[in-house]
Amino acid sequence: MNRLMVIVLLAGVSASFPAQPQAAGEAVTSLADLADAADLVALVQVRDTDYEYTRSFPSGGTAFLQVLIPYKVTRPFEDRVEVYEEGLHAHECYFENPSVMEEGRRYLVFLKTNPDHPQQYRGLEQGCALEVFVNSDNRYALKFPVTGIRLSDDLGSHASAMDFNDAYAILANEDIQVAERNELLDRTLLIWLDDHYKYTHGVDLTVARQLMGPDALTLDRSLKRKAD
Repeated sequence: MNRLMVIVLLAGVSASFPAQPQAAGEAVTSLADLADAADLVALVQVRDTDYEYTRSFPSGGTAFLQVLIPYKVTRPFEDRVEVYEEGLHAHECYFENPSVMEEGRRYLVFLKTNPDHPQQYRGLEQGCALEVFVNSDNRYALKFPVTGIRLSDDLGSHASAMDFNDAYAILANEDIQVAERNELLDRTLLIWLDDHYKYTHGVDLTVARQLMGPDALTLDRSLKRKAD
């Protein structure tokens, strides 16, 4: 695909996409319900992880996350939080550890206080994280289509064409399965650019915040502000 075609593709302001089919019997939830169930809702960036591994997969341990924007807090503001997970199961809450040469991934997270260790958090049963990219306007947006949590919200009607300035919006051939890659290419949600694939759409975080609703979020700004 040449650069002219890429420019034309990305020129659109918004688009509406059909919702992804849900697996039979699989539970879905809304952003508002996730926010209501969580003790902490925040935009975070992964700083480090301390996991044990089984056959190259994390099987227990702690992730250390930097809080960039808090949306809901139930205790004094924390600029870094610990998220504990153990075992291999559906909707497990593990995070990829960044190398010393790269930034950590960014996520919108929905977390509960760990009842066994109140200084830590755990993920919700429905899922704990939606990946977030930075676009060329330095705005945050949910990756579209979202992965990790099955949502009932019609995010397709809120997805906009975006030029992402984010290393994680770029994929090599081995980073995505062929069937998923072909589907996203057919829907123009992924493009081939030079020697890699790149996501083309996102949902601005201000829209995601509106979908979470005011009732489930902390509106008192002083509670979300880091103490002097």
